Order: sequence, then C-alpha cells, then structure tokens
Amino acid sequence: MTLKTLSPKRELWLLLTLAGIQLSHILDFMIMMPLGPQFTRIFAITDAQFGMLVSAYTLAAGASGLLAATYLDKVDRKKLLLTLYVLFGLATLACGLAPTYSSLMLARVMAGMFGGVLSALSQTIIGDVIPFERRGRAMGIVMTSFSVATVAGVPLGLFLAAHFSWHAPFFGIAALVGVLAIGASITLPSLTAHLNASNKPSAWGGIQQVLSDPNHWKAFAFSALLMFAGFTVIPFLTIYLQSNVGWKADQVPYVYLCGGLATFFTSRWVGIMADRKGKVFMFKIMAVLLTLPMVMSTLTAGLPVWAVLMVSTTFFVFMNGRMVPGMAIITSAANPALRGTFMALNSSVQSASMGIAAFIGGMIISRDAQNMVQHYWINAAVGTAASLAAFILVKHLKLYQTNTLTAQSTETTQQSPITKQ
Repeated sequence: MTLKTLSPKRELWLLLTLAGIQLSHILDFMIMMPLGPQFTRIFAITDAQFGMLVSAYTLAAGASGLLAATYLDKVDRKKLLLTLYVLFGLATLACGLAPTYSSLMLARVMAGMFGGVLSALSQTIIGDVIPFERRGRAMGIVMTSFSVATVAGVPLGLFLAAHFSWHAPFFGIAALVGVLAIGASITLPSLTAHLNASNKPSAWGGIQQVLSDPNHWKAFAFSALLMFAGFTVIPFLTIYLQSNVGWKADQVPYVYLCGGLATFFTSRWVGIMADRKGKVFMFKIMAVLLTLPMVMSTLTAGLPVWAVLMVSTTFFVFMNGRMVPGMAIITSAANPALRGTFMALNSSVQSASMGIAAFIGGMIISRDAQNMVQHYWINAAVGTAASLAAFILVKHLKLYQTNTLTAQSTETTQQSPITKQ
C-alpha cells in the first residue's frame, strides 16, 4: 500500500496507532518525574542526581537520533518503527528489574536510545502521510496520547508504585508495549514511498544537505527552545509539591489527572484551530498564555489544593497547546525529500535540549535546612525566556506545504503570524 491510497478510515487508524505508540513512550518518560521523591529516598541521591537520571534518558535519545539520521530515510518506516518499539519495551522492562541507581541509569540510557527515535519516526510518518492543511488536526490526535498518559497512565503508575513498588509501573508499561506492538504490526501499512524518491543522497550526503539548509538550522533552534522551556520546570514539579506545598504522595496524581483530562479536549481543539487560523498564529497565542502559569506553578506554596490544581492544569493546557502547532511547524519546516533525516536530527536536538534543561534545573534548585526546595522560580524564569525566544524565532521559519517526497515538487512559503497556514 502506498501513502497516496490511504482512505480516511485507514488514515485515522494510522494516527491512532501512532498515538498509542506515543502514549507508551510518553508514559515511560513522564512516570520518572512523579517518582522523583521515591528515587531520592530509596537510592539516597540528591535532586541534582535525580535530574541526571532524567537527563540520561534524553541525552541517550539525542545520541540515538544522530545515528538514526544515517538510516531513517533508507528503510521501510513500518519495519523500523516496530523493531525500535520492541527494543524500547525490553529496555523499559530492564528499568523495572533494576536493583540499584547505577543499573537504573544504564536501563534508562537504553530506553532513551530506542525510545527517542520513536518520536522522530512518528512525526516523520505524519509529515509523509498527512497533507499540510490537515497536519495540525493530525498532531492534535496523536498528542492526545499525552492527555491519556497524564489522565490514566501516570495516576495508575503512581497507584502501582504506592501499593507495590516503584518497579511495578515499568512492568506495566512493558506489557502495554507488547500489546501495542502486535496491534501496530496489523494496522500500520507498509511505509516505503520515500524509498522511491529520485536522486536520493547517501546517508551522510543527506545529513550534509539537511545541515546546509539555513531554514533547518532555524527549525532546530526553534525546536530546542520549545523543549527547553518546559523541562526546566516539569521534572521537579512533584518534588516541589511534596516538599514545599506539603502534598502527600497520594495527592500528586490529581495534578496529572486534572491536567491530562483538560488537555484531552484542548489539544484536538488547538490542532483544528491551527489548521483554520494558522499554525504560527496559534503557537504564538499559546506561548504567551503559557508564561503566567509556568511561573505560578513554582510559587504555589501556601495555596489550597484547588488553587494549586487550577495553576497546574492551566500550565498543562498551554504547554500541550503550544506543542501541537509547534510540532506541526517543525515537521513542515523540513524539506520533504529529507524529512526523515531532518526529524532524526531534530530528535537529537530535542532530547539534548530536554536533558540540558533538566540538568540545569537540577543545578539551580537547592534545599534549605528544612528540606524545602529553593530557587525553583528561577527555573520558571529561564523556561519563560526560552519560550519567548521561540515566539520571536517562529516567524522566520519557511514551511513546506506539501507531503510529497520529491524536493523538486515542493512549494514553499514564508509564514507570518496572520497567514492561515
């Protein structure tokens, strides 16, 4: 089956399959953050060492993305997706079996190596299959995986960790990967149309072509800022809530439940509006609206539970809302003939950005004599600065409005905040 023969129903199944794969990948990454207090206690590690545990995954994903850039446009995307997904499931299982901090660190590195490429590959498939005018909606559907992960996955994972052990959530994710891998092998069509493009460069030639395009460098910078903004704050939110706000471990899932439930509805709406009003336009709105709840989420000590949930839910909504048009923009900024290579390199950029953000965030915060987190607001200030920098940079990106795989047939446009692209 070629990409051009996909029926609307088949297209929807493909998007739901990618959403399921993203769900397990996001859940594997997200479950680490609310488990932070358990890891710091069980392994007797500092907040900075926990930040390194988060960073290990993302930095490994970044290195893996660099390697993937040499082969992503050379193989059947379906076979590659399934292979990496199964290996990711095995690495997640190894996380659940890890008895020590060092062995968990190694398992997280392996999970990052395989899981990091999954996101790039999923976005590449969307760029290949979905026309530009529907790409915002498609991203909205796939990114509901974040909502499902936060509504059901993270609270369930925390429930398993509280009633069994911290190992249990990873066992559950590994089992989910097994089920979804079987489903993906059935529902995904063969994705080989990109192999038929004429004048295909060699692997290293493709990388050279990607890196020689100034628009790609702007897109990489935009992508790095997009991810950096959130990950100065997100990894340490649970630690802050339990240390400074005084929440108990069984209250933390409400943050993810409320935030995920809200984004389940808003992400698809933002995707539709991005197609109607313009992807850059919607990104700018979400980026501006994000700044206040990002800062407020680090200053909720002393607030009642309902107020903290209002702040955290608003933070989740605008963070996720910013990502929907943001990822559609990044996918569309890639030369279609080099999209796989570009997205693999972009995965490295994003992973490195998240890892650096988590590492810097861990270095900024500290604990006082009462074990209270200090200077967390500075993390939010740094993240806000990155988000506003992305706001400025986005208008300088050139977007390709086609999903064909031949650069010769590509039409380009310089997008402005009011252009309905």
